[in-house]
Amino acid sequence: MNKPHNKSTTNLNRQSTGRRSLVIGGLIVIAIAITPFIFYSYKSFPDNSQIWETSLFSLSTEFPNWFSYSWYLVGKIVPLYLLLFWFFTCRHWWHWIILVPIAMYAFQLWGLLRESSGNYDELEIYYLIPLMMFLVPAVYLIRAKLFSKIRGNDLESFEAELLEKKSFWGQLKDLFQ
Repeated sequence: MNKPHNKSTTNLNRQSTGRRSLVIGGLIVIAIAITPFIFYSYKSFPDNSQIWETSLFSLSTEFPNWFSYSWYLVGKIVPLYLLLFWFFTCRHWWHWIILVPIAMYAFQLWGLLRESSGNYDELEIYYLIPLMMFLVPAVYLIRAKLFSKIRGNDLESFEAELLEKKSFWGQLKDLFQ
């Protein structure tokens, strides 16, 4: 036998879900709001030598000084941090394409952390091309399928539309419909 829902229990469930959503949203807002402080943290690093010595540790870098290294580092960390927030909180169908700039910044950060050569931010495109060769067509295929379902087109009319001769501007207009 089905029990009727208790109105007060339903209201409590909505309130707890609403509170949880507010707490999570508040934490995301705070995490995004502190990004200027994270970015300008590079100013706290020493700017006069390649060796950073404290009573706890001693670190060295191939950069001219720690100030430069930390500036490059936060220049990669902050956009990666914000792109990851955007990717995990986005509810749109196209959010998978955000993986391309995420991968770009991740490869750049990896190269910077390794300090393997002085050519920073130059070879990452070769690592991104295979990812882009998979992601871009996959996202476009998802878009085509979604719009086909929304418009109610069948596969034959979709193929006929693809085979039509159109000018460059007509093709560009169709991409952003």
